[in-house]
Amino acid sequence: MALIRPADWRPQGVADLEPRAWEALHETTLNVCVTAGAGAGKTEFLAQKATYLLQTGICPRPRRILAISFKRDAARNLAERVAARCPPEQARRFSSMTFDAFTKHLLDQFRDAIPEAYRPPSDYEITFVTDDQVRAFLRRAGAPNVAADALTKAIARVPLPLEDADIKPRTREILQGFWHEMYERYHACLLTFPMINRLVELMLRTNPKILQALRSTYAFVFLDEFQDTTYPQFDLVKTAFGAGSTALTAVGDDKQKIMGWAGAMKNAFAEFNALTHARSIDLLCNWRSHADLVEIQHQIARRIDPEVELPEAKQDRLVDGDIAAIWEFKNRDEEITALAGWIAREIGSGRVAPHNIAVLARKRVDRVESELEPALAAVGVTLRNLARNVGAIALQDLLAEDLTTLLIAFLRLGVSRRNAAAWTCAHDEMGRVLAVMEDDPAGQRQLADQLSTIARHVRKTLQTLSLDAGEVRGLVLSLIEAIGENALRSATPAYYRDADFARVVDGFVVLLEESIDASHSWSEALDRFEGLNQVALMTIHKSKGLEFHTMIFFGLDSRSWGSLQPDADEELNAFFVAFTRAAQRAFFTCCEARGGRIDWLEELLGDRVPRVSLQSA
Repeated sequence: MALIRPADWRPQGVADLEPRAWEALHETTLNVCVTAGAGAGKTEFLAQKATYLLQTGICPRPRRILAISFKRDAARNLAERVAARCPPEQARRFSSMTFDAFTKHLLDQFRDAIPEAYRPPSDYEITFVTDDQVRAFLRRAGAPNVAADALTKAIARVPLPLEDADIKPRTREILQGFWHEMYERYHACLLTFPMINRLVELMLRTNPKILQALRSTYAFVFLDEFQDTTYPQFDLVKTAFGAGSTALTAVGDDKQKIMGWAGAMKNAFAEFNALTHARSIDLLCNWRSHADLVEIQHQIARRIDPEVELPEAKQDRLVDGDIAAIWEFKNRDEEITALAGWIAREIGSGRVAPHNIAVLARKRVDRVESELEPALAAVGVTLRNLARNVGAIALQDLLAEDLTTLLIAFLRLGVSRRNAAAWTCAHDEMGRVLAVMEDDPAGQRQLADQLSTIARHVRKTLQTLSLDAGEVRGLVLSLIEAIGENALRSATPAYYRDADFARVVDGFVVLLEESIDASHSWSEALDRFEGLNQVALMTIHKSKGLEFHTMIFFGLDSRSWGSLQPDADEELNAFFVAFTRAAQRAFFTCCEARGGRIDWLEELLGDRVPRVSLQSA
């Protein structure tokens, strides 16, 4: 395919970019640190920069671009945007994955290169260690006075091998005991993601050939949501790409740092700039929210950073009446009933679609679901808890899986012969799985024939099956067999291990079974599976990177936000993140029975966010 001269290249799929985004896009020789506030369009910026690098040949074949995100749906969203803007042979040189997926892929691919003393077996299992488990270990290790979080931080921050680490002898002894227990005490070798980061960093540091191969593969690396980068992740970035052979672009916003509890660095951007001597560029536009909402967001942003510039709102206001308010209630029954009624009326009036409404909870999402779901069901509205697990995988993660995308596309083709979107999706995904190039006519004909064969197989199978959840596993396994399990797993590094692939398959089966049980047709079941016409319920952390027409935050009170104080930076950041998910409206419920008012916050918001009864809103 002919390349485009850099001077002639124009943005793909959008009218234009803001001037500062053009600066950051054109900077290809220096590392770049891009501050992108709420609604600044950082995903679109990264997609445009990837497209620019690929279409102009600045990232030449066969070198690739690596984009690392923190959430699966964010990684997939970015990959889809690049695929929509570039021919397949160029888009295939763009790898978008989460940090955990990236490090796990390197561990699985080069496990044998890890020094023997720390080399895990191939059948290791991933675990998430709780404070109670850490405290139990410390008691066994004869160190009950050591704080659990201190050990957790040390596991993440102390590089391997422990024998060479510059730490106190007693600290070394405790850490060695922890690693030994994780490898030997349980039914299988257990690894946390911070441990995997440390193992991969050790592997790269002690194997120059693998390190050089990695640097030769990726000419450019994008680091999304960089404010939430942890110390072991940053150490891995330094080892892998810190020598200058790869151009780095870090994107994020300190005002949206909400992962300090999970080990996020205190000064991520300052350390990145010190390491890479990056050029710093601030994006100023807000493409998500209209001007009235942006002004309120700016009040919060100024409390976090007094020097922050007022963004230029690029979205139109499409609604009348209040665009932000605190809805007050005397008791829980009144809160639930009134909220469910308001949502039903808004949907019924056509002002907003169900999937464009999100209910965010600070904590106890399951409890909110148990209260709100029956009330919404009574008025004909379905609530979808995206924070829950299906099988052993989070629902929100399952929906972003490559396997899910492909299976749903084929099931849609089985339900309807004329579904252009499903055919295009299946074609693109199968082309990726089978590595069929766009300029390969014979390969394209073979791909089209295989798609038609699989679609007919699915259509025939669905016609013979009753709408029975008991039939789902057999259906899914036969579809995977028709696609080709080996090809599927080879094309997606995250499916390399049997346990990881099985977890996604099992989650898919569980969710489809649930959807069938609540449906009267296969088409309705697939709609339920994908969350169409359902109101989303999630935590703040799960909402990061998403946007909704109307956001309703459940519980603005001193109990839900017990740690939100004027000097609690990360809690205020979390509040800011919650508020900025909204494109048109943002509301908060406040119930006297659940907790008291947060007076200083309401004073900060001022008259722009009035306290009203829902009946008068």
